[in-house]
Amino acid sequence: MISCLLFAALSTFAQPGWVKNASRSVFTLKTFAADGSLIASSNGFFTGANGEAVSNFTPFKGAARAIVIDAQGKEFQVAGIMGANDMYDVVKFRVNGNKTQSLALSSSVAPVGSMAYLLPYHEVKAVKSGPVRKAETFQGDYPYYTVALSMGENQVSCPLLDESGQVIGMMQQPAVLGDSLSYAVSARFVDSLKITGLNYFDETFKLTQVKKLMPADIKEANLVLYFAGSQSDSSEYVSLIQDFIQQFPNASDGYIYRAQQETAGGDFAAAERDMEQALKFADPKDDAHFNYARIIYNKEIYQSAQPYAGWSLDKALQQIQSAISIKSLPTYRQLEGDIRFAKQQYDEAYEIYNSLLSTNLRSAELFFAAARCKEMQKDTTAMLALMDSTINMFSRPYLKDVAPYLWARAEARRNAGRYRDAINDMNEYETLMTATVNDNFYYIRHQVEIQGRLYQQALNDINRAIQMNPNEVLYYAEKASLEIRVGLYDQAISTAQECIAIDAENSDGYLFLGLAQCLKGQKADGIKNLQKAKELGDSQADALIEKYK
Repeated sequence: MISCLLFAALSTFAQPGWVKNASRSVFTLKTFAADGSLIASSNGFFTGANGEAVSNFTPFKGAARAIVIDAQGKEFQVAGIMGANDMYDVVKFRVNGNKTQSLALSSSVAPVGSMAYLLPYHEVKAVKSGPVRKAETFQGDYPYYTVALSMGENQVSCPLLDESGQVIGMMQQPAVLGDSLSYAVSARFVDSLKITGLNYFDETFKLTQVKKLMPADIKEANLVLYFAGSQSDSSEYVSLIQDFIQQFPNASDGYIYRAQQETAGGDFAAAERDMEQALKFADPKDDAHFNYARIIYNKEIYQSAQPYAGWSLDKALQQIQSAISIKSLPTYRQLEGDIRFAKQQYDEAYEIYNSLLSTNLRSAELFFAAARCKEMQKDTTAMLALMDSTINMFSRPYLKDVAPYLWARAEARRNAGRYRDAINDMNEYETLMTATVNDNFYYIRHQVEIQGRLYQQALNDINRAIQMNPNEVLYYAEKASLEIRVGLYDQAISTAQECIAIDAENSDGYLFLGLAQCLKGQKADGIKNLQKAKELGDSQADALIEKYK
């Protein structure tokens, strides 16, 4: 009994020489909700001289703000999270302020049987020690320790150190408080946590409102901005761009991203200033010239109603030519083709698109662009051949990505008088887009079917259009007209009466009702309805009245 008591006393009170200095690196963590109320308190310790620190992640859940209070009572605001792992309940973050005193992390695994020391916050005399019972590895070579010591209350996330004063682990929540065995996750593992472009939007980070810091690596930070453009709301995205520029002030990428946002918002002067900054810092400059050209081109095409004196398609062309003079990439050439097409320089645009068909950019999009050039040049034969090549870039069975090109070829074939070929494309389009085709689709296809003399199919399609949109007067008028054309006078009379029932002030219903009645031999009633159509302003009624009266 005396021996056991002496061992317990020594393990509690015999402090290594490094304890007092190391205790300055341990702190209390406090997290707060958006309304300022306290969520949780925990511990942690500094692992870097520039405010890098680690703790457990649980207190951050639902928190909007966090602070740490060091051993001297100094308060630091948490600037942002640098990495987190919810499975092991660990987080790495950075605090604002001057240099911080950090603990040295052990690069090796503490051997089983060696002594380990639990260093609590602000309690130098309460250091506990015990032998390492297990050191199991996870995620490669990171140790997870089982230590023969009993944790005190509120000692989660305190550092576990070896005999030389280096940190080997961070204490984890025990299964039962006061248990004779405690557990610690590798301090190296916690310190290795980082935010990357791929994990920035992980579910773990959605559990907290505390700001996430940009990755330290510029390539990873660029990935964050790339993915944020489609996954973040506009205010968060703008904030991320600002963080990027603040962290990488001499990188062109941040200014390009911000210029794109400013252009979308109509602040072209600010976008111009940012693009000049991007050109200043870019090395090499071809990508900055390319992006400048693309920003101006998109503005001129999609925001033409908002003129800006400094920008034009000519300036866009100058910028892309500057990019090509540095590095003649196919992507740059394609944008030059797009700009020349917008400038109505169809010969030059076609030559560019055609030359790119022998590069890695060969695609349906490129064939289609070349086809549009030939369309503008009134070369129908070449245009249709290029449309065929566009469709041939896809293999059967078709997927939905071919649908826009099928529709475009259908219109081109219709305009060229190839009505039945156009209908074939429309049928393919319908098969692909069954869930989204609407009444307007069936109305258009019915018109083409009339041009192709496929009258029964046309009647079927106009009926589908009416079924999908039963209040559209135009569809009833078109149906009545078609029924008169194929001699279905009784049906035409019924359809025209439906047209009048929907809108009695529309002249079409009376016109087709009167015409159908006249053709059926009911001239008195027919002329009366034609007269009504005339009164409502129909210009065709007069000639029909003269013909049948």
